Amino acid sequence: MTTDSLAVTVGVDFGTLSGRALVVAVEDGTELGGAVHEYAHGVVDRALPDGPELPPDWALQLPRDWRDVLRFAVPRALQAAGVRPDQVIGVATDFTSCTVLPATADGTPLCELPHFARRPHAYPKLWRHHAAQPEADLIVRRAEVTGQRWLGRYGGRISSEWQFAKALQVLHEDPEVYAAADRWIEAADWIVWQLTGSENRNLCTAGYKGMHQDGSYPDADFLTQLHADFGDFVAKLDHPLSALGAPAGTLSAAAAELTGLHEGTVVAVGNVDAHVTSAAAQALEPGHMLAIMGTSTCHIMNSDVLAEVPGMCGVVRDGVVPGLYGYEAGQSGVGDLLAWAVRTAAPHGYAEEARRRGISLHELLTRKAAGQPVGGHGLLALDWHSGNRSVLVDHALSGLLIGLTLDTRPEDIYRALIEATAYGTRTIVEAFERSGVPVREFTAAGGLLRNRFLMQTYSDVLNRPVNVLSSEQGPALGAAVHAAVAAGAYPDIHAASATMGRLERRAYLPDPARAAGYERLYAEYRVLHDHFGRGGNEVMHRLRALRRTD
Repeated sequence: MTTDSLAVTVGVDFGTLSGRALVVAVEDGTELGGAVHEYAHGVVDRALPDGPELPPDWALQLPRDWRDVLRFAVPRALQAAGVRPDQVIGVATDFTSCTVLPATADGTPLCELPHFARRPHAYPKLWRHHAAQPEADLIVRRAEVTGQRWLGRYGGRISSEWQFAKALQVLHEDPEVYAAADRWIEAADWIVWQLTGSENRNLCTAGYKGMHQDGSYPDADFLTQLHADFGDFVAKLDHPLSALGAPAGTLSAAAAELTGLHEGTVVAVGNVDAHVTSAAAQALEPGHMLAIMGTSTCHIMNSDVLAEVPGMCGVVRDGVVPGLYGYEAGQSGVGDLLAWAVRTAAPHGYAEEARRRGISLHELLTRKAAGQPVGGHGLLALDWHSGNRSVLVDHALSGLLIGLTLDTRPEDIYRALIEATAYGTRTIVEAFERSGVPVREFTAAGGLLRNRFLMQTYSDVLNRPVNVLSSEQGPALGAAVHAAVAAGAYPDIHAASATMGRLERRAYLPDPARAAGYERLYAEYRVLHDHFGRGGNEVMHRLRALRRTD
């Protein structure tokens, strides 16, 4: 394919550890070239750069790492694609969420002001910052007492990962930073501000992470019950909300210089990495669940049915595409659990074997685990090392591994964790179906698709076919789809997805014998899930409390 005359869009995906830019042909979705930029500071969870140490459960980031993705990844992606800046008709971004930061009225992050540089609360809080759990619990208690109607839209629970809980933590622990924040803004919207020079807010993050329902945020009377000085918080959020796929503005002169693109290029409204991927995976029709599987997993599904699903992360009208109710659920740790197993459970001899065979430790453990029969390792795990996002919405929960013996091997633990994450996904699917929101089709996307054994395990545990997104850059491709809509190349997201999206149907089919074995193990998982997660034993909460006070 010659690229000299192609119209293209650029999707920029800001992940947990890196950002990537992808150049996509508008006419058919061909991925022409991309580039990845690793964040220099990654996840800041131990101490600020040249600053104080952080308490447990904190996770921060630095805005300059995000700017560097625009500075380095976008020009390299254009070069890799062999296209000129004048061929780019639109740019769109997506972000991990809820990643949120305090800023001044002109969008300057407070952490970049010298007098706040050593104040942890002045920094962006990454999605996996879970230190606001007490604030999330307080919001839920007050919402239950006062009968807030919006609580049911979030399955009856509010996450410590979301905007209001994190802001309330700032107010409790550093009121000076809270007062100095003219704007409290999702990184998904802040990065668009950097590109266009004007503030813009998207409907998706406001609905799922900001408790914006039926045209408004929680009112000042409710917020004052949380803290006497919290009644003004909505003023830090308030801004007209833009529909997904709409133009947010055009590239400013400063952003054009930063990215190497042309000033005036259309910039789409910001979006969340999980939600934007639905367009890339052609998973927009009602009942088609998409699981975006990486360090964590987000489950996104559209429906023409409005229901209250226990433990979901939210249901928002027009939250994924206009005209449908978009549901979100998720698991806080999936790939992170497997990375933990590699770091902690694989001895030196395994590392030597992996080097000798020229494969990664992940691949070695997968190969060893794949040869076992279902239940052969004698283990059962709870996948809560990063807490539970759905359906329990409790980040004070922790992981559990039962059945250990002196014969337990690293591959046994690795397989048990893979299975536990699959059980967690099945728990989410069943919660939707019990609530009258049928899941008719299941598609997976994300970095974990590279592990074929893991994907087959999911098919066996779910006992249903699993489709896959035929792209390694699902969020960036989804962003590029939205950029094409914003630039006017397609009338809507459905039309752009149908042409530019990539889906391989029935890539994995369940094996009846393995599915029957997992049926028995899943029943045991549910016993543990409900015992430790629904009040049968509060030991996980007590241990977390001891850790915080130690």
